[in-house]
Amino acid sequence: MRAAGILLHITSLPSPYGIGTLGAPARAFIDFLERSRQRDWQMLPIGPAGGGNSPYSPLSCFAGNVLLIDPEDLAARGLLRTEELKPLPERRRVDYAAAGAAAEERLRLAFSRLTGSEREELLAWSEEKPHLRDYGLFLAARRKHGGAPWTAWEDGLRLRRPGALAKLRRECAEELAFSAFCQKIFLEQWAELRAYANAHGIRLIGDIPIYAALDSADVWANPSLFSLDADRRPLEVAGCPPDYFSEDGQLWGNPVYRWEEMKQDGYAWWMERIRCQAELFDVIRIDHFRGFESYFAIPAEAESARSGVWKKGPGMDFFRAMQRAGISADIIAEDLGTLTPEVFALLAETGFPGMKVLQFGFDSMDEGNHYLPRNYSENCVCYTGTHDNDTTTGWYQHSSSEVAAFARRLTVPYPDETFCDAAVRMALGSRAARCIIPMQDYLGLGSAARMNVPSVPEGNWGYRLQPGQLCDALSDKIRFLTECAGRAPG
Repeated sequence: MRAAGILLHITSLPSPYGIGTLGAPARAFIDFLERSRQRDWQMLPIGPAGGGNSPYSPLSCFAGNVLLIDPEDLAARGLLRTEELKPLPERRRVDYAAAGAAAEERLRLAFSRLTGSEREELLAWSEEKPHLRDYGLFLAARRKHGGAPWTAWEDGLRLRRPGALAKLRRECAEELAFSAFCQKIFLEQWAELRAYANAHGIRLIGDIPIYAALDSADVWANPSLFSLDADRRPLEVAGCPPDYFSEDGQLWGNPVYRWEEMKQDGYAWWMERIRCQAELFDVIRIDHFRGFESYFAIPAEAESARSGVWKKGPGMDFFRAMQRAGISADIIAEDLGTLTPEVFALLAETGFPGMKVLQFGFDSMDEGNHYLPRNYSENCVCYTGTHDNDTTTGWYQHSSSEVAAFARRLTVPYPDETFCDAAVRMALGSRAARCIIPMQDYLGLGSAARMNVPSVPEGNWGYRLQPGQLCDALSDKIRFLTECAGRAPG
């Protein structure tokens, strides 16, 4: 069945709290999607953002981002008073420092109103969820060390010596209970949001970053799974070679996996990760899918990605392990970047739909350009652009005259139609079974609304919708385009 959806991260939703939340802003967007005859809401990873506020470098691959917790729900639970909600001044971009400080204050105030027995129940609850328990310990130790990364902690905690961990649990029981409180509230609010979305015919599409951040609970708690030396310093880190986005390639800094070590227990850490995401989302996009066939490993001391080399990944054995583990998930494979026949063969064997980015289709008329819409199969997901691309309007404005002219010939805009609207119409009209359009492209916004510039560590992820932009006129436009393309729900 042909379907359409919109790409917009929760952080970008308008709200009085400086950042989108899982409450009224998210429900209002679901209502907008339903009115616009959409089927899918795709978002970015929802874990606690790490360096540069990137959702692709989370502090935990299993925890939720507590900045998204709905404070009005806390008031409804009797844990906050209305006057304590304190809206933030309206800003055009997310001020993560201000939003984070306000969320921390609200959550600690709400937590302070729990009874002693309720706090003990939270600790027991987290013990049944080992990854969230480890995240609580990680946060407590991080706080104890003034926010320093775990690689800079004293040896007892850095190396997770049992005595040091036991002491941390005793001394930081309150912090551990607070962390469990935040995660439990997040999961409860998420369950309500997903139920609301599904009741309105909307599927939630999540996103799994392929790598864990070095400064994360995952690497700290599972060092044997990552390429670290005996002192737990990275040996090799992830990235990608020079490409469309960067002449020097991208040096991500995440430690690469020890795939052979992971294979010994059937990739148990990864299986649990996918299982947890499948409980949150209807569809899962796996970022950097090609890393399962071959991954780019860069010496940890390198200053750029140019000295990296390709190494074999787990291949189909990983996905057979999913089947053996009984994991049934609707998956989108992010197969962008440097592709080889081996990557195409792995994608075909899994049967997962890959991604087609229309902006890449405007690079050339070469028949080998599989991003040209005429080369799409039905088993793919078409995008005008992703969170890493410029907006389509920005792309067009910054393209050379030759590329822009070719793109116009390919899209054939109507006399009164912008190039961006023509590109959206072309994507929706493609053979792809699913088409996802970034909200910025439906709004026709320029480069200032871009979500991320790869290889630029600061200043990203701040795009926000402005109050009033999710209006009836926009909904009517999207519904009309969706219906004309035969993608409206039956």
